[in-house]
Amino acid sequence: MAHDYETSKKTAVRIITILAIITIAEVTFTLLGKGYIFESVEFWPPIIALVMIIMSIVKAYFIVYEFMHMKYEVPALAKTVLLPTLLLLWAIAAFLFEGKYWNVRHDEVKQKMEAAPIQSTTETGMIYDLNQE
Repeated sequence: MAHDYETSKKTAVRIITILAIITIAEVTFTLLGKGYIFESVEFWPPIIALVMIIMSIVKAYFIVYEFMHMKYEVPALAKTVLLPTLLLLWAIAAFLFEGKYWNVRHDEVKQKMEAAPIQSTTETGMIYDLNQE
């Protein structure tokens, strides 16, 4: 039993060390990319975001795999956890694309409305005054 505890302890320390290194790398990369470490060095913001997302996914994998004990579960149970997560990521991506499309269409309609305002046939708007004839 002591051997299992020692093995588990070494594995936990190893995973915690990996997570710490990834976190330090994330912070360092972001500070470097935004010009806080060296003023002359700046990265394109989408690159920073992509690297942060990838590193966060790697950290989430290690946390789920080791600390949530997914490596010890049967494959079917692991899939029941991972499939909804993938569907959630797909839904977030779909909402982002839909929001971008809506924003583009909204801007197009706004430009058309500004370019060609609606002309009214009467002075009073929607109410037609019969006494003007």
